[in-house]
Amino acid sequence: MAGKTENNDPIVNVEDALTKTELFIEKNQKTLLGILGGVILVVGAFMAYREFYVKPLEKEAEEAIFKAEAYFEKDSFNLALNGDTSFTGFLNIIEEYGSTKTGNLAHFYAGICLLNTGKYQEAIDQLDAYSGGDMLTTSFAIGAKGDALMELGKTKEAIDQYVKAAGKEENQMSTPYFLMKAALAYEDQKDYAKAIEIYKKLRTDFFQTNEARDAEKYLARAEGLLQQKSK
Repeated sequence: MAGKTENNDPIVNVEDALTKTELFIEKNQKTLLGILGGVILVVGAFMAYREFYVKPLEKEAEEAIFKAEAYFEKDSFNLALNGDTSFTGFLNIIEEYGSTKTGNLAHFYAGICLLNTGKYQEAIDQLDAYSGGDMLTTSFAIGAKGDALMELGKTKEAIDQYVKAAGKEENQMSTPYFLMKAALAYEDQKDYAKAIEIYKKLRTDFFQTNEARDAEKYLARAEGLLQQKSK
């Protein structure tokens, strides 16, 4: 008994698929055109939003933060944070331009200012709000949070932040700086073995840095304290 035959000709199959696609498009032409028009409208609105709102706002924010950054560089932290009648401080920049890249950077500056004025929990809140930027500011934001935690007596949590900051895209600047902070915090916890481990790492992996030179001195101290602790 003859069974049902199948047409396996690839050319015929492709033509059949094209015919079905053409029929679908013809049948749903109005719907498809409506969807396409909606997509174009959304894309156009987004581009207009960026061009006529975001870009001018970003430029305004960059101009506003200029004086606050100048005072920050002079260690005038309260003035940089709060501003005065002649310029806008970091906190107001966050409030007015929080959706911009500059507004995000203001969180970093505000966190450092608050850390240096003894407002440690507020500093942590601002540093947590900073979503990161270049490698160094990201590392220093994490490390500064560690400093605030140390001031609050949360040494273990501070160590976690220092180690995280040191490991953020390892380099010869921020990595040894935060490794040293972690080692000193370990000593504060009387965990001399961990401190020794870091001092040795500084000495071998970052031998050209100031931290490596200090590590030589601190290593001997930590080894002596570990021996005393073991007795």
